[in-house]
Amino acid sequence: MKSKIKISGIVLVFILLPVLFPKQASAQVPYISYQVFYDQLSPYGQWVDFPSYGYVWLPNAGPGFSPYSSRGSRILTNYGWTWLSDYSWGWAPFHYGRWGYDNFYGWYWVPDNVWGPAWVTWRRAPGYYGWAPMGPGISVGMSFGNNYNNYSSQWIFVREKYFGRNNINRYYASQNDYDMLFSNSSVINNTYVDNSRHTTYVSGPTESDVRGVTGRRVSNYAIQENNVPGQSLSNGQLRIYRPQVMQNNDNEQRSAPSVVTDLNDVRRPSERNSPSQQGNINTYGDRRQEQQQDVINRQNAADQQNAVDKQNAVDRQNAVRRQNDLNQQNKR
Repeated sequence: MKSKIKISGIVLVFILLPVLFPKQASAQVPYISYQVFYDQLSPYGQWVDFPSYGYVWLPNAGPGFSPYSSRGSRILTNYGWTWLSDYSWGWAPFHYGRWGYDNFYGWYWVPDNVWGPAWVTWRRAPGYYGWAPMGPGISVGMSFGNNYNNYSSQWIFVREKYFGRNNINRYYASQNDYDMLFSNSSVINNTYVDNSRHTTYVSGPTESDVRGVTGRRVSNYAIQENNVPGQSLSNGQLRIYRPQVMQNNDNEQRSAPSVVTDLNDVRRPSERNSPSQQGNINTYGDRRQEQQQDVINRQNAADQQNAVDKQNAVDRQNAVRRQNDLNQQNKR
């Protein structure tokens, strides 16, 4: 009788464990494959089979598009300076993979399986901060090296006293000055080690440095997991979809875009955007940024639907109402 009672008790414990400890049972973030990238980004650009890189994505974002510059801004999280995109598809290509540039095709995105706040390298010139996308195959350590000299035209420099503002694109330096600024700049090699994902991120300027040059306190936003593609900012939190992604190795042969455009059929960025395609891009607003210094009124880009998944109504209104009153949290 006693043995039956013990067995019944053990069974009851196993039954109750998921109920008593639901967080532990659901804490594991599920893995996704590259197929999610292929499917989610297809409405907003073209997948092509690019030499050396395989499938890469060409966004239908207009001739003035530049990654980590167009339609977005930077917020500080515990991982460092994080890119907050106004594009509904921004959760993917600005936080995974690398961006490259081709003189004919324009900017293209090479998928990868590691999430980051923004895969950019940083520099500091007198009176300016600068950043540029890490190119394909470039690691964090390589981006710090003196031999990694990206083209100055791919850099964005902004007056340091305006860094962190919502309308930061108003204060980008003239491209005519980029050569001079780059030549007089030095690498910012601050990093953050994410032990939970065994990854090192480039975190950018320190909170104290930004506070010193701007004269403002810097808000720090906590990152929360989103369970569907998309991102939103509210109540001091950035909710973003950032699942762990399986490497696209030989076991993932079936992962491929449903439509692959022949490179010979791809037009220049200035010719790729029809009015219907522009409607896809402007999910978070009715206007597009044709030049990097165009004024974008993000306060009108609110409560707009995530057109990629259509399951996540993204609240964007608070994305432009950031408070500069929080101190940076201590690194974990």
